[in-house]
Amino acid sequence: MSFVTRARSSVFIAAFLVASASVAQAGTDGTAFQMAVAESVSNSPAIAEFYRTNGFDPVWVGDTPEHAARRKALIEALSTTDLHGLPGARYDVQTLKTKMQDARNTRDLGMLEAELTRVFVKYARDLHSGSVTPSQIDPGLVRAVERRSAAEHLELLVSSQGDTYFRDMMPQSRQYLALLKQKKALEALMTQGGWGETVPVSKLELGDTGNSVIRLRNRLVAMGYLKPTASPNYDDALFAAVQSFQAAHGLEADGVAGKGTISEINRPVSDRLKAVYVALERERWLPKDRGERHILVNLADFSAKIVDDGQVTFETRAVIGKNTHDRRSPEFSDEMEHMVINPSWYVPRSIITKEYLPQLRANPNAVGHIQITDRRGRQVNRGAVDFTQFTARNFPFSMRQPPSKSNALGLVKFMFPNKYNIYLHDTPQKSLFAREVRAFSHGCIRLAQPFEFAYKLLAKQEEDPKAFFHRVLNTGKETKVELDKKIPVHLIYRTAYIGPKGEVQYRRDVYDRDRKIWEALQKAGVVLPDVQG
Repeated sequence: MSFVTRARSSVFIAAFLVASASVAQAGTDGTAFQMAVAESVSNSPAIAEFYRTNGFDPVWVGDTPEHAARRKALIEALSTTDLHGLPGARYDVQTLKTKMQDARNTRDLGMLEAELTRVFVKYARDLHSGSVTPSQIDPGLVRAVERRSAAEHLELLVSSQGDTYFRDMMPQSRQYLALLKQKKALEALMTQGGWGETVPVSKLELGDTGNSVIRLRNRLVAMGYLKPTASPNYDDALFAAVQSFQAAHGLEADGVAGKGTISEINRPVSDRLKAVYVALERERWLPKDRGERHILVNLADFSAKIVDDGQVTFETRAVIGKNTHDRRSPEFSDEMEHMVINPSWYVPRSIITKEYLPQLRANPNAVGHIQITDRRGRQVNRGAVDFTQFTARNFPFSMRQPPSKSNALGLVKFMFPNKYNIYLHDTPQKSLFAREVRAFSHGCIRLAQPFEFAYKLLAKQEEDPKAFFHRVLNTGKETKVELDKKIPVHLIYRTAYIGPKGEVQYRRDVYDRDRKIWEALQKAGVVLPDVQG
């Protein structure tokens, strides 16, 4: 918000406080006030119940210092919604100010009380838990957002001191606060013209020289990856700067500015700012209590982490669902309950009917490494079955791959039972972890270091977790190992986030979900700052 806007807002607030106090002195305990409030909130049962429960005591229009502090805090919050990337037009603060100025009698005051409450609840919900609904944007956004009720927001407001709830209702996570800082920095960069001229070629490497190298150098200097210099040469310092940029953007850090790297370097500030706006909204969707120990899988980063007391204590590369409509990994939170060492793979029905049944119809001995079983779990003699008579609808069998090193799930899987049939597991396809983009699975999350992941989880309950794990593994038998304490698991998708040392990280929008979220935010009324002046 500009200095002029802040000044006008301050003048208005001062004038309103005087006017409102005068109106409030006329009394708010009369039937007219109660009737006006009840009439105005009749289409909002939760708000109506709050006022009935509280005897229609005013939240906003009383004449005490607490009421004045709430009014002032609300107007200031609604005048600075851009600080959080919220849809400011949704709250229509100018109309609200006009209604506040025009209040002349007790009935007006009652209607104003209701309007202030409605706007506050709308703002509080948006700031606390998001201004758009994930499930309405993309089928993979299945996260259940924890939203406080209108009554909860109001009760917390009136029980807090002064304007403190306006600060407390926003997410308090380290990520959210750091993203706000990055948002402010990017907005300042936009007003300054961004990162300068783009790089006009598709590849530059050590030893190159010329104008394109200068442009590359200048952008990396503007981004903070390189100290200012006028050298036209792709020297060791520029090589190291390119590596740093690549590492911060999930690219192979080879020091060569190839097509993919240059494409990311040429992205405008506005693209990064949109990613931060989306990340702020995503942070509002997440559970406020992640768990002292939790597992964080960032799909866009192809990684899985174990976090203890806010610190990453283990991290491994991951493979996520293939970028097709039926394989993309969903986003949700649940609790890990157990692991299975030497697991069988019980083939999902969708894979059986879409992939294996067509092969069996052509050749009954196809996919011979997988057992076909009947409803009682008995193995079926393939030679006795005419697979050509079956379709995806009437295929009566199940399929199971017994435990082995070549099992599709590898030698261990980590279970947090959910209706999406998603879990973390080992894999025999180790070569895929060397890829830059690792979206190959049917939806589950494959781990590059599953044994080490297991050791870390078991360390809380076993004196020698490694020895315990291998003792069970060496039996070759499918074994379920319960975790003494369930561990929250959060499958998230962040193309912008802050690393453990405070460094900003960006990732590509592999599932195109952030683009859809940004469009939903725009439709809701979120706008990038105007940098024309």
